Amino acid sequence: MSNGMRVDLSALDEVIRKLNGLLSDMDKANTKAKYETDIPSAAFGSAKFLESNELHDAHQKQKTRIENIIKALHGLIDDFGSSTSKVRDKYSNQEQANSQGVSTTSKGSIN
Repeated sequence: MSNGMRVDLSALDEVIRKLNGLLSDMDKANTKAKYETDIPSAAFGSAKFLESNELHDAHQKQKTRIENIIKALHGLIDDFGSSTSKVRDKYSNQEQANSQGVSTTSKGSIN
């Protein structure tokens, strides 16, 4: 027996759709961070400019840090999307089971 509460499955579908879109955007950001932000050490100056290596190292560290942040966010969004999808499926299955129970009960009362 239901307590009168209903779950809007279409709202859960919308959340899942938006999370999948966000994952796609995160994949693009990861690709950009990994392959489109590399700066060769020579761009920071010649070997005569002693700080050029330090600048390049600092850039590489920040680049790696950004890549790791994007990867962590991707994992978080993926986990949340998977969990939301599982919840949606459970609600859908329960709703289907409830409707089958009601239709079986109503068929039994007709005879």
